[in-house]
Amino acid sequence: MSHDPAAPSRTAVLLVDDHQMVIEGLKTLLKTDAAVRVVAQASSGLEALRRLREHPGIEVALVDLNMPQMSGVELTRHIRAAFPAVRVLALSMFHDHASVMEVLEAGGAGYLLKNTTKAELSAAIANVAAGRTHFSQEVGQTLLQHLDVPAQRPDSSPVAELTAREREILRLVAEEKTNQDIARALFISERTVETHRKNILTKTSCKSVVGLIQYAIKHKLLA
Repeated sequence: MSHDPAAPSRTAVLLVDDHQMVIEGLKTLLKTDAAVRVVAQASSGLEALRRLREHPGIEVALVDLNMPQMSGVELTRHIRAAFPAVRVLALSMFHDHASVMEVLEAGGAGYLLKNTTKAELSAAIANVAAGRTHFSQEVGQTLLQHLDVPAQRPDSSPVAELTAREREILRLVAEEKTNQDIARALFISERTVETHRKNILTKTSCKSVVGLIQYAIKHKLLA
């Protein structure tokens, strides 16, 4: 098949699920998406890691959470450690708080339910490929219901007033950028980045990056 060099680049995707029917369903949904190219598939965590070594251009991995031998969360940790440029989008039938938090803490960039629509699947891939996060509406609601910030109390303080620079850094933190990455992108020192991060955590009363992402989602600070 000929390839038009003038055509816009398509996001290279790996599909990981131990059920072939699910793989085929995802491929069918993505077949008409001109912005996505499914370059590999795997039915287990170990096979997924092999596929990533064989296809270094893969940008997004859609990972089923409930797999034997190596769970989707374990696979996500391995991918983030060995292939840090690959963005992981979790797929699950469940959206309980524990599962969502496990994915976030493992380094996942998004969380979709298996009843997702074609439009949302395409949007999620585009978002995580661009360095953003993406959560199904139900998943977002689960996160909001378990916020670890004091915003739920009747006497809660107003939304933290962040400077334009702090909002910029918050977005980069949510994209899992390191202090070094952020310093390079914004042409500032790593020490300045660290100071801004501390100020953001203090202003939002968050104790961790995961809590910060929850807070940012609730208050629409990542838009």
